[in-house]
Amino acid sequence: MDQTESYPVKLYIYDMSRGMARQLSPLMLGRQLDGIWHTAIVIHGKEFFFVGEGINNCPPGSTPLGQPGSVVDLGSTEVSAELFMDYLMSLAASTYGRDKYNLFEHNCNTFSDEVAQFLTGKKIPSYITDLPTEVLSTPFGQILRPLLDSIVINPGGSNITGQR
Repeated sequence: MDQTESYPVKLYIYDMSRGMARQLSPLMLGRQLDGIWHTAIVIHGKEFFFVGEGINNCPPGSTPLGQPGSVVDLGSTEVSAELFMDYLMSLAASTYGRDKYNLFEHNCNTFSDEVAQFLTGKKIPSYITDLPTEVLSTPFGQILRPLLDSIVINPGGSNITGQR
């Protein structure tokens, strides 16, 4: 009987504000935000994430963001490293190329959510994916949108396509 290997899948969660969102959001937005989230998927010994230059990877926890604030175990997958890289290359050539990043609508969290569903059938926590809508539903969020739309997040790593 053929045994299929199983690989653990983790979601790394970073607070880009390093705690400042929790302190300032009630004053600025009129509601409490616990963080400004950046996420990555860790599988096959690498951390994968989407930034302004496309899909990047690095050794887990080695971006300038340091160690993640929390790690969610998403379960496991039978997707091999080779098949996973083929999948990522197809995403990089279509929906997650370097010109596709948008801080509110197509970001690291939408990437992590899509990849998590591909690998495990599970979504990432909704408090992360709902954050842009939550911010933009406030008057201050609407005022800041033009400025925030021009921001591109890039916490380092190597682009999987070899392009910069």
